[in-house]
Amino acid sequence: MIGAVIGDIVGSRFEWDNHRSKDFELFTPECFPTDDSIMSLAVAKSILDCGADRSGLPGKAVANMQRLGRLYPFAGYGGRFSQWLDSPD
Repeated sequence: MIGAVIGDIVGSRFEWDNHRSKDFELFTPECFPTDDSIMSLAVAKSILDCGADRSGLPGKAVANMQRLGRLYPFAGYGGRFSQWLDSPD
């Protein structure tokens, strides 16, 4: 998961401007975590919060996705997903 988040952040600046060369600086001021990173962290937190009993995972995942998603409203969520993030708990 750490590699996926790093890759997401490093590649964020190329999302709308493809870069095919392998010669680029990994981290620059233009890099940022996207919705993929935020939601991955929310799911990971949900799994950790559940411990061995995964029965509460769906509810924890929804709560953590909305809570973390609201902290990062400009991470690149789609329109409907943004509406869901802002919906009442």
